[in-house]
Amino acid sequence: MTIRPIDAIAELADQISGQAQEAEDLGQLPDATAKQLKSTGVMKLLAPENYGGLEAHPREFAETVMKAASLDGATGWVCGIVGVHPWQMAFADPKVQEEVWGEDDNTWIASPYAPTGIARPVDGGYIFNGRWQFSSGTDHCDWIFLGAMLGTPEGEMALPPTMLHMILPRSDYTIVEDSWNVVGLKGTGSKDIIVKDAFVPSYRVMNGDHVIDGTAQAEAGMSKTLFKMPWSAMFPLGITSAVLGIAEGALACHLDYQRDRIGAQGTAIKDDPYTLFAIGEAAADINAARQELLANIDEIYDLVDAGKEISFDRRAAGRRTQIRAAWRAVMAVDQIFARSGGNALRMDKPLQRFWRDAHAGLNHAIHTPSTPWHASALSSMGFEVPPNLTSMI
Repeated sequence: MTIRPIDAIAELADQISGQAQEAEDLGQLPDATAKQLKSTGVMKLLAPENYGGLEAHPREFAETVMKAASLDGATGWVCGIVGVHPWQMAFADPKVQEEVWGEDDNTWIASPYAPTGIARPVDGGYIFNGRWQFSSGTDHCDWIFLGAMLGTPEGEMALPPTMLHMILPRSDYTIVEDSWNVVGLKGTGSKDIIVKDAFVPSYRVMNGDHVIDGTAQAEAGMSKTLFKMPWSAMFPLGITSAVLGIAEGALACHLDYQRDRIGAQGTAIKDDPYTLFAIGEAAADINAARQELLANIDEIYDLVDAGKEISFDRRAAGRRTQIRAAWRAVMAVDQIFARSGGNALRMDKPLQRFWRDAHAGLNHAIHTPSTPWHASALSSMGFEVPPNLTSMI
């Protein structure tokens, strides 16, 4: 029987935890870590079966990302970001699928999707230029999804705005070294990307708006539940799961650290009711965040599986749940870190890394609560939601 990716990662727990400082020092995952992750099959969880993918339930993907992140935040983050890209590649043009996976079905794909490039239409495709930040795990990827705005023949942004997802091989873009100098998630290697005058054939281009609203999946004839899931449920899932896994890792470190600790007043932590109260509350909140994220993806999957349309109201509620889960978990980490004493600040203590990584993960755009919560509140009251509030819902 083939071992599940989550179990394979558990077997590598000591190695993944042990390489965390090296990843920080390098500013990216070590080559050995990437090789180990490839052996686990974690990046194949959401890939199509015809290219060796597992077509796993999104819940299994989320739980696997959480497990990796609980061992090392950067490793879990890369699993969550890079791991969701095969899901989208499954409904891209079959020609580009073959280019990416034909010779190696464990080829990794990077991103980001922020539309900071311009794609100028020409015969057979587009001339593409731009610069992007935050391409997590990019050093270990051979292809990339990049967000763009459709341009005019003169290279200006076309109106009305149309978002595109461009798919490029490693030879068509440049990774900017030393562009990831940050306080948290340092080991993710989320570097800048530059594209200059690359020709991208039309079959390597997806309409980003159609990916988000589900039109692209329908046009590709996707019949399996996994590939009919809403973008707003799938894309954030790996990111939020990583943050929750980081919170679980922080809690585990905190418990190990506090077990034999004597506080500043000379009281053993095991006899300090105030700290024990904070630990209990934080553990409950982190677990609640986990359960609500998993229950949310389970419910959406079941609705899709039953052939039901996922309404805007339900999608907005799902995004509200994802975001709140991340904030709830990180706020819980703050409560235990604040009660860990000065020695927890030392760089040889893993707790401080989990604390920094948790806050860095919260800074991702999908965890910004303002517009999704605004949209979900309006929608739940039956009001029309303005277009400027519907992004990533």
